Amino acid sequence: MRKKIIAGNWKMNTIVEDGVTLASSINTEIKNVTLRDDTFVIIAPPFTHLTFINQLIDSDKLLLAAQNCSTETKGAYTGEVSAEMLKILGCDAVILGHSERRAYYHETSDILIKKLDQVLKNHMIPIFCCGEMLEQREKGEHFKVVENQISEVLFDLSEEDFSKVVVAYEPVWAIGTGVTASNEQAQEMHAFIRKIISEKFGNNIADNTSILYGGSVNPSNASELFSQKDVDGGLVGGASLKADNFINIIEAI
Repeated sequence: MRKKIIAGNWKMNTIVEDGVTLASSINTEIKNVTLRDDTFVIIAPPFTHLTFINQLIDSDKLLLAAQNCSTETKGAYTGEVSAEMLKILGCDAVILGHSERRAYYHETSDILIKKLDQVLKNHMIPIFCCGEMLEQREKGEHFKVVENQISEVLFDLSEEDFSKVVVAYEPVWAIGTGVTASNEQAQEMHAFIRKIISEKFGNNIADNTSILYGGSVNPSNASELFSQKDVDGGLVGGASLKADNFINIIEAI
């Protein structure tokens, strides 16, 4: 049975003091939430917060993720943070290929292949993001764009390694805009993603791959989004920066 996952991506928000307060609130409030055995909650604060937050969260209730990692193991790469460093800090997962990384920092499939390898070698969960821009959807190219993003990076993995990957579909036009893909649009793309995974790796692996929706998920739309057959949770942005909102989204799963 595939896992249900709610992951909060804080992006470049909060200083350490505020981030610790937020994490502490989530850690306290989540103790009152009854989570099913197949449900996982992840928070991804900025790099600067990881050590402090790892020390205060209950790892039975909350997993810790980084928002990015280096393509390299170690060396003269000023400003980079390796996957091994993140693992040692207590990270369980790493977000890879977020649309903001692709757009602003020009991350290509070749770069993401290297990052994915680093995450897997350090025994963390890769949360691999994919999704189309508005003009690509308007041109009817959205399925091809998403298929290319997934196949170029993930389809050379072994079945064993692919089974460790979480996929997050994030329509770029719905990120931070307040616009959300309709339930039908989300389900349609998630079903398509599961279909191409099945064609490559077989039904069993496809059926057990968690596919998250990321695009202005909030307490008011989470329940309906998560009720879709192929939507296994959410990669939550702005709504994860308020403990009550994030808890409400967790409860919706």
